[in-house]
Amino acid sequence: MSDEDARSFELSRRDMLGTALVGLLPVPAWGAAMNSGAVPTAALKDWSAYVDLLKPAGELNAVTGFAQDDQIRAELYRQLVMNIAQSYIWYFQSTPEHPDWMPFENSIFLLQPNPDAIYHIAPVSGQGVYRISGYRGTNKVMGFAVGRGMFGTQDPRPGFNNYDADGLTLDKDGRFEVVFSTERPKDWTGDWRYLDPEAGDIMIRQFAYDWGVDVDARFAIERLDKPPLKPRLTQEQIAARLDAILGGFVERFSRICIGYQNKVVKDLGLNVMELSGFEDLGNSGEWPQKYFRCIYDYQPGEAIIIETELPKTCKYWNVQLNDELWNQIEFGYRQSSLNAAQAKLDSDGKFRAVIALEDPGVANWLDSGGHRRGMLVGRWHGADSYPMPTIRKVPFADIARHLPVDTPTVSAAEREAALRKRNLGLQMRRRW
Repeated sequence: MSDEDARSFELSRRDMLGTALVGLLPVPAWGAAMNSGAVPTAALKDWSAYVDLLKPAGELNAVTGFAQDDQIRAELYRQLVMNIAQSYIWYFQSTPEHPDWMPFENSIFLLQPNPDAIYHIAPVSGQGVYRISGYRGTNKVMGFAVGRGMFGTQDPRPGFNNYDADGLTLDKDGRFEVVFSTERPKDWTGDWRYLDPEAGDIMIRQFAYDWGVDVDARFAIERLDKPPLKPRLTQEQIAARLDAILGGFVERFSRICIGYQNKVVKDLGLNVMELSGFEDLGNSGEWPQKYFRCIYDYQPGEAIIIETELPKTCKYWNVQLNDELWNQIEFGYRQSSLNAAQAKLDSDGKFRAVIALEDPGVANWLDSGGHRRGMLVGRWHGADSYPMPTIRKVPFADIARHLPVDTPTVSAAEREAALRKRNLGLQMRRRW
């Protein structure tokens, strides 16, 4: 077998594996070290050697499903640079001994964020004692998720506990303090939450309905059982982080996400809806949320209509569009997502939306931003039921025939106003 054939065989083998075996794969050394609080070291290389570590990431183009599409290849390269930007923050800003809240997914780091959400994450050790303090804010949902380690620094496995911030004790100003540890500290009488001994991170999720009007939470984290003085990184510690970023994370993060979307295509097919808990990507089974999802696929001159009943009670719901690489499609300057406050219901109480490349003039347009395939994801959070939406592909010219006659419509001016409101609201949120 030639070297070229061997490389093609390995790429094909990895693609077939996708993320089906992700829970069985060994945890990379850096991920295990972050979980334990250990600090790995390595010998410092010449800069050219670090650049060489990045080269294999380009081979991911062969597993995107669009290897001959230069536009997708360009967007893959953009995604890899995005991974580099995110990895610096994750690997250099914060440690389990000296934690800090780091931006996870948002309008810049686009690997499948919820557009209504702001995510922050901090590395922890399950052996540590951590205090989180701050202000609850007014967002529809705020909660803490305890995981095994930051997504992408290791392969995803189901997380541990989820804690709703509405279960915390708030003072008259909305301020809270809560300690996370394996055992309640003897001298602590305030709010306490269990931290699994194998925990590697705590993530804060916030879901807003009215972007920039709902008030985002403010919060800080500190480790109580370690001194606060943060030592200077040695050259060996810096070298280990560079190895982990350039020789692992940049490729792994994209491979996990692209592989996961490929697996859904293989298992489910195109334009077929299903319910999921996303446990295989790290969600805890106790997270009070179910997702409806499908791989949408359509061509110019076509449109896709989504239709669903709503739960009788539901704390929060939304729907969003991702692209071929599992990035959330631009959502500040395009209406690629809708939530319960943004969507318009039909007179029969149902939610209907149209995925299309061009504006169909209906209020609930889901703009796919020029992308013809990706994952549609919707969320039912804190609901009494989990309706399964229907999905059907129709000619773009016949959209009106497949919608109720009183379906809400919008003018070009109204669309522009809605987009301006989205963009300004997004910029008003704390993303960093």
